[in-house]
Amino acid sequence: MAIERRVFYPTGQIVEAVGAKVKDAHASGEQIDYLAFVPDGEPSLDINLGAHISALREFGIPVAVISNSSLIWREDVRTDLARADWVSLKVDSVREETWRKIDHPHRGLSLPAILDGAREFASVFSGKLVSETMLVAHLNDSEEEMDAVGGFLAQLQPATAYLMIPTRPPAKDWVEFPDDAALVAAHRALSLRFPRVELLTKYEGDAFASLGDAGDALLGILAVHPMREDAVLSFLARAGADVTVLDQALQKGLVAKTAYKGQAFYVRRRRKTPGET
Repeated sequence: MAIERRVFYPTGQIVEAVGAKVKDAHASGEQIDYLAFVPDGEPSLDINLGAHISALREFGIPVAVISNSSLIWREDVRTDLARADWVSLKVDSVREETWRKIDHPHRGLSLPAILDGAREFASVFSGKLVSETMLVAHLNDSEEEMDAVGGFLAQLQPATAYLMIPTRPPAKDWVEFPDDAALVAAHRALSLRFPRVELLTKYEGDAFASLGDAGDALLGILAVHPMREDAVLSFLARAGADVTVLDQALQKGLVAKTAYKGQAFYVRRRRKTPGET
């Protein structure tokens, strides 16, 4: 795990890769709502994020960044994120102990600094800001915890506050999602402060577009988005490929199969980046 910003990809390489995907999407009739930064990790770790966002303006498509908020305390990160049209900030708890249990942050990170940075960013950001809160049973799903989160989010005033539960395999086996009563209470706690609170509690389906090589496209999705087995098979069928693409990825150790809540999922095997421990 690392918290120091560094170069990952040259901006030109990002623009070239995105341009190819945009061209493929237009050719296949796929609509593009946003060009989104959703990497395998925190997007603001890329020291060139701001330059990437600015360069992507040439496509005339809004740019979105989904952040875990870990580096929002940095002024340069806030400046980079402010170039985007849509930003999502993760706020699972505003209490140190709960935050560390849920998010397992780098020991060098400070929750008060992150919260202060989020406030500062919200006060100057002219785009659309939303928040995401992952609810975990017995950790942050109590009325007291949600009241505290709601009080903090009231200072950010996100356009939408999303409440989510783990519908995909979590990093820890002990993670469970809250019961119905806790979900209703959490939604109500936030709804008292915001006009738009959405509760995301269902698997979102298998509407993944296939652009270019089916194998590469599948690996790209799995790197940031574990997929249910039925979704993978449906994706391959729409791409004109068969299950051998998946079998080869499994044999090469590029993906892994796991089970969660009675469903089979496929995930991209993650490789550590230089400097990561």
